[in-house]
Amino acid sequence: MTLQQLKYVIEVARSRSISKAAKNLFISQPSLSNALKELEKEVGIRIFSRTNKGIVLTTEGSEFLGYARQVVEQVELLENRYTLTQTTQQQFSVSAQHYAFAVSAFVRLLKNFEREEYEFTLRETKTYEIIEDVKSLRSEVGILYINEFNKKVINKFLREGNLVFHELFEANPHVFVSSRNPLALRKYVTLDDLHPYPYLSFEQGDFNSFYFSEEILSTLSRPKNIRVSDRATLFNLLIGLNGYTISTGVINYELNSDIVAVPLQVDEKMIVGYITHKSVTNSHLANVYIDYLKETIAEEQGSDIV
Repeated sequence: MTLQQLKYVIEVARSRSISKAAKNLFISQPSLSNALKELEKEVGIRIFSRTNKGIVLTTEGSEFLGYARQVVEQVELLENRYTLTQTTQQQFSVSAQHYAFAVSAFVRLLKNFEREEYEFTLRETKTYEIIEDVKSLRSEVGILYINEFNKKVINKFLREGNLVFHELFEANPHVFVSSRNPLALRKYVTLDDLHPYPYLSFEQGDFNSFYFSEEILSTLSRPKNIRVSDRATLFNLLIGLNGYTISTGVINYELNSDIVAVPLQVDEKMIVGYITHKSVTNSHLANVYIDYLKETIAEEQGSDIV
């Protein structure tokens, strides 16, 4: 087993394609395939399997990848400390529901990252894909919420994916509306108050189940419904159409000055947290990002940004 083979495994897992990985590694596809076969033969496990969606990690492969990442990261730390050798790009990925605090923490991570070269990824994506990304180790950290309604289903998928949920904070539901919306000046709003306004939510693709909805109270019937795929579009429609959406209430008004969070009077709670893979020890970057998440949330909640 060589360090180069470990790097090959990491790149194939990231690319989810032998051909793409070979291109990124500047080697031929047959050479990469042979190197992986030799490694699998040596360690006695099957690391990757082929599906109609491309190359995916096996259960044993997921555990192996976790160890491989730790070894490569430790070697890079040694090289940085004791040699002048130029190391490979540092990589880190996060998958999240559409939360501004996740972006703010990501910005902090980049601003305080001292390497000249890196490849970081932040995916604001669908709930099911967040779970799949962390399960397949495409992302180290996933950010989502659970509540009384969805927790049985979400926890089932987490167990099957060998994932663990870590609570960040408990939130009372709020509605996000334009600062020009008549509801913006209210101390709180009720579901009846929202009835005349368009309801905006994030579409969930093939897994558009109520249990995977990014918004609570997803089973309620509403006369005006709009689904979107990104946060910028949702905020533009909130302003342009006087619509609303339901979320945690944690918002940075410096970045979203035209949006107001108003408490929603319902007997519901949201537990927002992050998920990680049980078989993988967090990288240094993952731990730093999680610390920044906690700091960002504490600052925004502590400064009356709710």
